[in-house]
Parts: sequence; structure tokens; C-alpha cells
Amino acid sequence: MKNVLILHGTNGNHEGNWFEWLENELTQKGYKVWVPDLPYAEKPNTERYNHQIFLNWKFDSDSIIIGHSSGAVAILGLLQSLPSEIAIKKAILVAGFTDDLGWDPLKELFIKPFDYKKIKTKAKEIILFHSDNDPYVSLSHGNKLKELLGAKLIILPGQGHFNLEAGRRYKQFPELLKYL
Repeated sequence: MKNVLILHGTNGNHEGNWFEWLENELTQKGYKVWVPDLPYAEKPNTERYNHQIFLNWKFDSDSIIIGHSSGAVAILGLLQSLPSEIAIKKAILVAGFTDDLGWDPLKELFIKPFDYKKIKTKAKEIILFHSDNDPYVSLSHGNKLKELLGAKLIILPGQGHFNLEAGRRYKQFPELLKYL
């Protein structure tokens, strides 16, 4: 069955930004969708997130995972921890990053080093969305992830962090929907 897991970023929840809109769009198209409120989102931790997600969600070859900001980094932890026999259909990382950005609350995302070689084998396709003026995540992170993961990098100029700080337009994200 077509299924999509959507992960919010730091201090976020399922109601933030474009998540509810995307959930509704995908549900109307026949997808099973889950947008969990990640535990202790003010201090993201891949192991804690993995525990909650693996208890409540089954991944298969039709699975798609979409993550925003630290939710995009959480995808890396999920892919790295998938059972050996599972590779998902697609991973979409929006404003993902490769280190803690010098911000203490993000340090627990990187306690366990990522095995990018393994991660890139766990999704048939990896797509990255980045902006050239993100106030939190520089475009260099998108370029680095592109190289590490063999991913497709989509740069949308002037879109900030793809959140409501960039404007009310990010109650929706139709550009992302095109890639599903």
C-alpha cells in the first residue's frame, strides 16, 4: 500500500507549516499517511524518534518518508536502522543538514555517526529541497548531502527555511507534491 511518513522539525508538531495540507492532499490520493508528533521535539534525538516510529509504522518498498529540517536528519537515522531486507521507495529531505549547526539542541541527532553509504542503499530515490537564503541551513548542506547520498538536489531560490517564517505560502508546499 502507498504510505507516507511525514516528520516535522525541532519544536514542531503535526499541525505546523505545510504538514496538514500535505497529509490531506496525499490522503485524497489514496495514501496511508502518518504525521506523528515526535517526542521531545525541542531536543531531537534519532534513537528516541526511531523507537516511537518503528513501534507504530511498518516500512515497505512503497514507503515514502518526508522530513523537514531536523525531521530530514531523522530520516537518515531511520534509513540507517531499517532491516536489511527493506528499501523504501523515496526519501524527501527538506532543509536537511549534516551537523548540529552549532546549536546545542541538535547535538543528539548526531550521537551515532551516519553511514551514508548504507543510507543511500535504503531508498530507491532521495530528493533534497534547499533554498539559497535559508537562515538556519546553508545551501552547502544540500550540496554535501547530494554528494554523500547520490541524491537529486532541488534548489528553490528565496524560500528561506520552507516554513511559515518564510511566509504564509508555507501552509502549502505544491512543489514538493510534484515529486510524489
